[in-house]
Amino acid sequence: MEKKKAKGWRMKLFNPSCNLNTVKDGRGAIFSFVPDTPIAEWTHQFIKAGKVRGNHCHPEFDEYIMLVDGAGVEVEKDIETGAEQFIYMNKGTCIFVPRSTYHVFMAITDCQSVSFLTKRWDDCKQPIAHEDLGFGSGDHGDPKSQYFKERNKKNSPSA
Repeated sequence: MEKKKAKGWRMKLFNPSCNLNTVKDGRGAIFSFVPDTPIAEWTHQFIKAGKVRGNHCHPEFDEYIMLVDGAGVEVEKDIETGAEQFIYMNKGTCIFVPRSTYHVFMAITDCQSVSFLTKRWDDCKQPIAHEDLGFGSGDHGDPKSQYFKERNKKNSPSA
């Protein structure tokens, strides 16, 4: 059975601008990323080769993700149609993930990324909505994950 196509992809590459004088002067280069919405918080993440991070969406904020080391793919999945798209990422790639876009990152090599959020995590009523996107377990905040169950076993009323 053929899968339906997604309505329209939301996740996009987020390309920088560059003042070419910063390249011409021989010292290197300066690339500028200017988001439409101000950044309220950022996180530095480490992802081991072969592991995933994600299996969720953020209902209350947009997210910009810059890979600062390594290589992997960020996958967007339309949970209504099952359609998938991916963006290959390596050092310096930046993507834009609009709020309520289901996504997961799959690390090809050991990776480091910086995620920029347009609303502070702690200011959200629901910062994250978990969903098994079919790419393996990798969101340890998911109450269904083995990590979450083991970590919270000692805190549960039945322990």
